[in-house]
Amino acid sequence: MAMGQTELRPGCLLVFGLGYCGTAVARGAAAEGWTVRGTRRVRDGAGSGALAFDAAAPALADSTHLLATAPPDASGDPVLARYAAAIAAAPRLRWIGYLSSTGVYGDRAGGWVDEDTPPAPSSARARRRLAAEQQWRAFADRVPVDIFRVAGIYGPGRSPFEAIRAGIARRVDKPGHSFGRIHRDDIAAAVLAAMRQARPPGVRILNLADDLPAENAAVVAEAARLLGAAPPPLIPFAEALAGMSEMGRSFWAEHRRVASAKTKAALGIAWRYPTYREGLRAILLEQPVQGSPQ
Repeated sequence: MAMGQTELRPGCLLVFGLGYCGTAVARGAAAEGWTVRGTRRVRDGAGSGALAFDAAAPALADSTHLLATAPPDASGDPVLARYAAAIAAAPRLRWIGYLSSTGVYGDRAGGWVDEDTPPAPSSARARRRLAAEQQWRAFADRVPVDIFRVAGIYGPGRSPFEAIRAGIARRVDKPGHSFGRIHRDDIAAAVLAAMRQARPPGVRILNLADDLPAENAAVVAEAARLLGAAPPPLIPFAEALAGMSEMGRSFWAEHRRVASAKTKAALGIAWRYPTYREGLRAILLEQPVQGSPQ
């Protein structure tokens, strides 16, 4: 717990988006004694408390904490499009969290950004993210709003192991071009730490990125080593670029390093997986035979 902040008792959490990260937060909160409800795009019955997105109004009215994980589309933030008025009127609400992206910082030519760096999105996708952040900020005059800017997400079922086992892994050779990443379980731990804190209304920016930005080639090589497999051959960046999707090209067009020291200090935490090396080892121990489906 950060200096000068008290810890709230578990309340009632509503997660808009029980996807990869939302489910991890929901499970962690339930284990700590929170009452947890959440929405899915399709009501498939998987997981306790899953709601259809359009049926979340009663749960919202009962919630003390709200986490939104759904990305905006061309029409804007889907949660706010449907529930902005209900969120503003929710009688018990005392915290809002929004999972955004470090993409809002844009291209920094390999330079470092931190929580105080002004955003400068350079892609349409990142501009939509920043617009959504600004919409969520509108609630900060009433409750604390934590905006989590999340780096590249990996974890069980979302790691280089799956591609290596399938024989489709690639090591893109672009020396010096490193990316930030964060393990799913560290995302959940950070969100839970933020939820526990009693704070006055206002906005807080929190960067969720581990302590070692790294090149794609190094991460894939380490995953191959842990599997006892030969690393895939290096592919020159120019050659790889020719076969990339539009999203892939956009991803590689930006280069920044994301610092999170201020976030860890504010939340009173340390990353469980401070680099990709610890994270990959943990995934392999958890799934020694094959990756779980996403």
